[in-house]
Amino acid sequence: MSVQTIDLLKEGLPVHQESLHLTGDTKTGLVLVDVVNGFCTVGAGNLAPRQPDKQISEMVDESVRLARVFCDRKWPVFAFLDSHHPDIPEHPYPPHCIVGTEESELVPALKWLENEGNVTLRRKDCIDGFLGSVEEDGSNVFINWVQSNQIKAILVVGICTDICVLDFVCTTLSARNRRLLVPLEDVIVYSRGCATFDLPVDVAKTAKDVVAHPQELMHHIGLYIAKGRGAKVVSEVSLDTKNP
Repeated sequence: MSVQTIDLLKEGLPVHQESLHLTGDTKTGLVLVDVVNGFCTVGAGNLAPRQPDKQISEMVDESVRLARVFCDRKWPVFAFLDSHHPDIPEHPYPPHCIVGTEESELVPALKWLENEGNVTLRRKDCIDGFLGSVEEDGSNVFINWVQSNQIKAILVVGICTDICVLDFVCTTLSARNRRLLVPLEDVIVYSRGCATFDLPVDVAKTAKDVVAHPQELMHHIGLYIAKGRGAKVVSEVSLDTKNP
């Protein structure tokens, strides 16, 4: 798909993006969605990039930057890790991020999160992390995290913008509207902190049962739908250096 075509679609489906400045005055939690090897590390699996990818690399860099700041300040962090059982397929996707493999582990630049006291890790076996947070007794780890930390805003980063990130954001917004997530008010999606995969139209045409997925367009569509559902979309995230 040509750059001109994508630009026209963006013009017809605009996404107004703001800037976010975090001061600590509003209790904010960082949510990382599936920043794992199976989606981000070159050659790591069926759904990993086949070659270095600029959009995915920037997403990882921004996720690491924000995670460092949140952990330095002991602000709450919630990280989803896509983790599937080999005998439970997730159609229409091929096997990926199988439990116990490196695919389902955080990328090397974020492995340190496993040792941080302010971080909650959640392995999920489905696209939607909100649903993937439901325990056998009916409780929800994500809801408990929001309520126990009295979080009023969440900042969401990760992959894929139009799949796992979008599903999580939409369900969270619905749960917020039903007052299941009190005191949560704002769901904020950081566009440069999100990414999706690239499967150009010309490549998809040469493969059987494959649907084209042009990266830049689908990233934009994911942001567009999230904003339409009530999320805030921001293109920059800065922090108050005066508050350690």
